[in-house]
Amino acid sequence: MTPYSAGSAVVPGTDLGQHARALRRVHDAVMGGATPPAPLRPLVSRSWTRVLGFGLDPTHANARDPLPWAEVERRRHHSPLALVIDEIRAVLTSVADASRFIVVVTDADGIILWREGSAGVLRKADGLGFTEGATWTEDHVGTNAIGTALAEQAPVQLFSAEHFEEGQHPWYCTASPVHDPRTGALLGVVDVSGPALTLHPALIALVDTATKLAEARLWRHHEQSLQRLRRSAEHVLATTTGPVLLVDDDGWVAHYSGVLVRDRIAAPRADLPLTVPGLGLCLPERLGEGWLVRPDERGTSLTARLVSVGGEAVLEVAGTPDGDAGWRVSLTPRHAAVLRLLAAAGTEGMSAAALSRALFGDEEHQVTVRAEVSRLRRVVGALVAAAPYRVAEGVRLTCDP
Repeated sequence: MTPYSAGSAVVPGTDLGQHARALRRVHDAVMGGATPPAPLRPLVSRSWTRVLGFGLDPTHANARDPLPWAEVERRRHHSPLALVIDEIRAVLTSVADASRFIVVVTDADGIILWREGSAGVLRKADGLGFTEGATWTEDHVGTNAIGTALAEQAPVQLFSAEHFEEGQHPWYCTASPVHDPRTGALLGVVDVSGPALTLHPALIALVDTATKLAEARLWRHHEQSLQRLRRSAEHVLATTTGPVLLVDDDGWVAHYSGVLVRDRIAAPRADLPLTVPGLGLCLPERLGEGWLVRPDERGTSLTARLVSVGGEAVLEVAGTPDGDAGWRVSLTPRHAAVLRLLAAAGTEGMSAAALSRALFGDEEHQVTVRAEVSRLRRVVGALVAAAPYRVAEGVRLTCDP
């Protein structure tokens, strides 16, 4: 078997035909329940274990579930990757080997939205169901670079019989996830695929370059959108006195005056007050495509109470003395547990490591903790502050037993 490095399925000098035959023997043994003649790469072994748990058949083409073309077009229109698809194409189709592969871009659901490249390879892909609108996640089509990159949240290169389905054995595929540089959210996957025996080890670096360029371009689009927001609000900002922020829908700061802030605050919502370090309690006001955020001059504070109603955790936020209506929202058990911990921690708050220990008994779940608190803040607004995680200044939170 071939040694591996840097995520590549092969290394320079590999006899691709011989390696494909060796992998086929391993595939046949594992799928037949026998001991394989050589070990799999850990990445492939993990994927095959997941796919076997889905009950897929390696000898047949499993369901691709292609979407109607109108839905593909809708997804294209709403995908942020539409802003950078031309740059992705330019990088990946500019090399000499581009006549021997196809370029595929999916959304975060693993649905193919764009596809182009060699006419001959496209025809072969049609026969495999590797077409626009098809779903290429592991639970649909087994181990493949797109689905496995989504599952592993990392770049993936697969060669020949490392694919789960036998129909995919004549292929190689190299894929890398693309993330939103503003939020870290997964946007989709960029993939290059072609006949297995034409695989070049440098392809994994080429795909990585394309994804990094896409993310850099997306950040540039973000900066330009903040500039447009700033220009559109100039007439209001010129007549506004006192400390103020102008932010977009995700809380990114386009303009600030009278206060030092980070690049981003909690995402504003029309029905939720929020707290901002240096400003205290604020009431966001919609301004064009953004939000004007300034202190609540009444100097009020928020009183919140976590209660149990019919066995369900509910957060009740009291209205202000000046007549602003209160509000209430149901919470998941995990979010309620986080709020109780933060209320008990007081102004010192808790780190992600401390929350992980309290919730899971160890510090190995900090990524999960950060994701849970991010979701909690989308539900309750900036009643929860970060760095460290704590009940925000200006909020008095009590928790019923």
